[in-house]
Amino acid sequence: MSVVNFIIQNILTQASVTIALIAMLGLILQKKSAGQVISGSLKTMLGFMVLSAGSTIIVGSLTYFGEIFTEGFNMQGIIPSIEAINGQAMNELGLGRDIALTFLAIFVFNIIIARFTRWKYIFLTGQAILWMATMTTVFGYFAGLRGLALILVGGFIGGVFAVAMPAIAQPFVRKITGMDDIALGHFCTVGYVFEAGVAKLFGEKGEKKKSVEDLKLPAQFEFLQDTYLSLMVVMIPLYIVTAAFAGEAFASELSGTTNYLMFAFIQSIQFVVGVYVLLSGVRLLLGEIVPAFRGIAMRLVPNAKPALDCPVLFPYSPNAVIVGFITTTIGSVVAMLVLPAFGLAMILPGMLTAFFAGGTAGIFGNLTGGARGAIIGGVVHGFFITLLPALLVTTFNSMGFVNATATDVDTVTSALLYAWIIGPLLKAL
Repeated sequence: MSVVNFIIQNILTQASVTIALIAMLGLILQKKSAGQVISGSLKTMLGFMVLSAGSTIIVGSLTYFGEIFTEGFNMQGIIPSIEAINGQAMNELGLGRDIALTFLAIFVFNIIIARFTRWKYIFLTGQAILWMATMTTVFGYFAGLRGLALILVGGFIGGVFAVAMPAIAQPFVRKITGMDDIALGHFCTVGYVFEAGVAKLFGEKGEKKKSVEDLKLPAQFEFLQDTYLSLMVVMIPLYIVTAAFAGEAFASELSGTTNYLMFAFIQSIQFVVGVYVLLSGVRLLLGEIVPAFRGIAMRLVPNAKPALDCPVLFPYSPNAVIVGFITTTIGSVVAMLVLPAFGLAMILPGMLTAFFAGGTAGIFGNLTGGARGAIIGGVVHGFFITLLPALLVTTFNSMGFVNATATDVDTVTSALLYAWIIGPLLKAL
């Protein structure tokens, strides 16, 4: 067990190491020279770590924004956090071993299903698999499963999600990227496809629909065609106005010796810097992982595609990412205000989810419904990804997780599958 824990904690959950090892395996299977194997493996790791560095910068900026947003608009509610659920499950319920083994089982089932079915996808977003393992283990435990049954059922369900979600998203990904070499490995896919459907229904129709990427601006605003400058124009006033609402007393606690409005300005620029670094890492990663992965596709899982985290799509439609982020945030705020009127918990908007999931959903919405579809679909998407966690709150409360719920609609969907179908069936049997 100690060896398994070491592998999971130091390799499988270290996404950069995992992806580098997979690239190494692919290059070895292609019988590349030692120099090419080393070069390709290290460049893959470098690309992923640059991507991760960009994500870290974004997370830091959005964490600050979330705090001033909550304070500035006096919001009290539940902040979805799968990390908190994971910690409580391991420390209070003693499920750490089961979560670790379920994590490993998801990987194994993913490979088996990809090998013997038409779903040829290898899910490479390790952190997302960890959260899926947490959810299936916790809900399986409260459904009455124990030991090997708990691990195998959770591993199988997680493995199915690991191949089914990329398969569902692939027709869209193929059109977004213009190729069929990569897939989307992010457990928010139900939300992406949901936005694509809403955008197609309410957006522009036909081949002449106006993409967010093709919008023409007056000459004096042409500088906004630059993705990073347009992002600055949106984020700078958003941060400064929110900091002003939070007030000098509170915001100064976060800014230290720096003036609180100037600190907000700097954090908004930090956000844009994070996006720049992230997209640079994506380009470097894709340049290495796709050729290396062909070796695995040819030998272990014929025609397999690597399912990668959502930022891999950002360079293909950067303006849609911005639109998706803003509209998803708006939809989340609307849901936060509306859902309590129907007896559901108030779920506070998660800025990280709004950016990464909302931005990706914006790309899907823009693809199927153009600019109008991306805007309408984004607002509805924000409402949808707030509604699903709200539906889980009562169930979590009954399980001892007070005022807790989770993010990532695919993991929430797996939890609802347990709560509404698998759990009742097991108890009936």
